[in-house]
Amino acid sequence: MPVRNVAAGLAVKESIVANIPGARIDVLELDLSSMASVRRFASEFESLNLPLNILINNAGVLTRNCSCSCDGLELHFATNHIGHFLLTNLLLENMKSTCRDSGTEGRIVNVTSAGHAMTYPEGICFDKIHDPSGLNDFIAYGQSKLANILHSNELSRIFKVPQLFDTE
Repeated sequence: MPVRNVAAGLAVKESIVANIPGARIDVLELDLSSMASVRRFASEFESLNLPLNILINNAGVLTRNCSCSCDGLELHFATNHIGHFLLTNLLLENMKSTCRDSGTEGRIVNVTSAGHAMTYPEGICFDKIHDPSGLNDFIAYGQSKLANILHSNELSRIFKVPQLFDTE
């Protein structure tokens, strides 16, 4: 269970185990706005030697000011898209291996929102990713959500899955 706040995650784990005796839950720290944290999480997950059948990228942030992550990226884009993108790529070989070994098809679910429509007419302005000054917080959020959809469509294309959203 990836969590930003390990203490809170451990409390949730205790609650789950109390209701489902014998449940095995590993709590691992993950801050999607930090690429070092994403890499550390993926490495720690891989060291557990667990199969991976499903990856649900569901975390997100909508702030009232556009600031930068510790990596110098606009925070919405770093957290809502780049973190998920990197995590997916780092865990993809595990998913492929699990699929080959188990014969069970894997799933990657990128949760987004209708916020993808709140962006510039030309789409994602990558020049604002490193300099969010003057960037509207809703547009920043929209850009990150549009990137989620484009990422999902590319994964669908690569793995030959029908696309749910047409971005053209």
